[in-house]
Amino acid sequence: MRHRRLGIGAVLGSGVIVAGTLVMAPYAGAVSPDTATVSFDCGSYGSGSATLTATQDGSTATITLSTSAITAPIDISANSVSSSLVMTDSNSATVTLTGNSNPDIPAGSAVTTGPLTGTVPSGDGLQATSLQVTVFGITATCNATSAQDPGPFVF
Repeated sequence: MRHRRLGIGAVLGSGVIVAGTLVMAPYAGAVSPDTATVSFDCGSYGSGSATLTATQDGSTATITLSTSAITAPIDISANSVSSSLVMTDSNSATVTLTGNSNPDIPAGSAVTTGPLTGTVPSGDGLQATSLQVTVFGITATCNATSAQDPGPFVF
């Protein structure tokens, strides 16, 4: 009888350890880090930093971007900015995330765009290398002038 209780206790203890490990383990589809910054040069439109916030659902990545490199010359209404963000991995393979959504942007404010979505391969470390933003038919092309901080997004 004593061995039986010991066996049941060991099984229950193992179950608690496994459950605790699963609760503390990161979600397999999570992106890390979830926020990063990068600097862009947008030519005559300006230069400055950008904050990228990433999420992932399976193989689909979603990034929202706000950048002081481009400021709104006039009020921009919601859903009137079209953007594409090119991200590059360590092997120079690229992934492009696109979208045409944005909140209302008051004149003089940093441009915010997203969600930008695209399909990403699992395990790849991707960092922003270029950005195109089109507002009122005018396209600003921006090139990254710094590495992402704290590092590439790993999906």
